[in-house]
Amino acid sequence: METVCVLYFAKSVELTGVKEEIVAVPTPISSRDVWRLLLQRHQRLSVLQDQVVLAVRQQYVAVGDQVVTLADGDEVAVVPPLSGG
Repeated sequence: METVCVLYFAKSVELTGVKEEIVAVPTPISSRDVWRLLLQRHQRLSVLQDQVVLAVRQQYVAVGDQVVTLADGDEVAVVPPLSGG
């Protein structure tokens, strides 16, 4: 298990009530499983299903089957769609 810092942005902050938290994750892990792990912690995030993108070490990663290798202290950001206008 590695501990990573999960950063929440925009709508995800409203849904979780936190801007960041430390989460233990097994690694390697798929980005979809990272998302599932976060959903277990914050069920209200489910409204962002199929719209959210993760950023691992400041690189965007679609929520899917690709494997991400996380190291202790890595940042994982939850980036919901940004409203424009």
